[in-house]
Amino acid sequence: MTIAQTVPVFRLYGETHDWPTPDLLHCETIAERSRPNGWRIKPHRHTDLMHLLLLTAGSGSARLGDLAYRLTPPTLICVPDSISHDFHFSPDTEGHIVTLARPLVEYLQQHLPQAQVLQRAEHYPLTDRAEQAPLTALIEQLHIEYRHTPMGQQEGREAMLNAFIEAIVLQLWRRARWQPPPRRSISLRGEQHLQRYQALIEICFRDQPTVPQLAADIGISSTHLNDICRLLAGRSALQLLHERLLLEARRQLTYTRHSVATISEQLGFSEPGYFTRFFKRHTGETPRAFRQRLA
Repeated sequence: MTIAQTVPVFRLYGETHDWPTPDLLHCETIAERSRPNGWRIKPHRHTDLMHLLLLTAGSGSARLGDLAYRLTPPTLICVPDSISHDFHFSPDTEGHIVTLARPLVEYLQQHLPQAQVLQRAEHYPLTDRAEQAPLTALIEQLHIEYRHTPMGQQEGREAMLNAFIEAIVLQLWRRARWQPPPRRSISLRGEQHLQRYQALIEICFRDQPTVPQLAADIGISSTHLNDICRLLAGRSALQLLHERLLLEARRQLTYTRHSVATISEQLGFSEPGYFTRFFKRHTGETPRAFRQRLA
């Protein structure tokens, strides 16, 4: 049994399996995702990831929340988590989709003030060559680094990916400064509670808090929190907490040389054996077997 069969982490549009990679981002061309779906991406949303789409050729339309846009290249679209979105592209469309997992977005926003721009659902026409060229070059270089540098096999890969992402965010922030934000309807209370819960998970998942403790911090019951998570994220509150814990375990096993015992302690397990059982229950293999498979 594989990780993708047992643990939902980050699910991309149109896929029946989940995203098990330790990477906190995903890169692909627009055609890769859209052509098999008739160039139409139906309305959907994600609670644990966001998109940046760069359209360089072709045409299309997009809906972000309650606002609709005509897409004429070159243009960049920012789709934060929890925003309903859909796209319709012409068959000659070219461009890239960069998907960022929520933990990476949280990290960027904590260390880079300009990364708050990622919370803004927006369509940015790149009519100025000085705006288009840097963004296009950075996203294309990110795509090459992501696709052609084997995970765990080249020193500096993760640092390089993060550097490209930070540069892309800064370029996006520069572009967004002079474009006023669109007027949107106020988020539903449930979406606000879910966002707060995910933020709390990111802060304290290593302490392994209980769902009732986190629900109390939000000011709602654990039953209500579970209902919100199942409705908006498709998983229970405990599953979301375990997904983040497991993601960090895979990242530590992939990108560090820490012992299993050390990783177990860092993730809040009282005994390495408990960590091993947790990891195997969700992935079908022990931490050591997972690490050996990637070696």
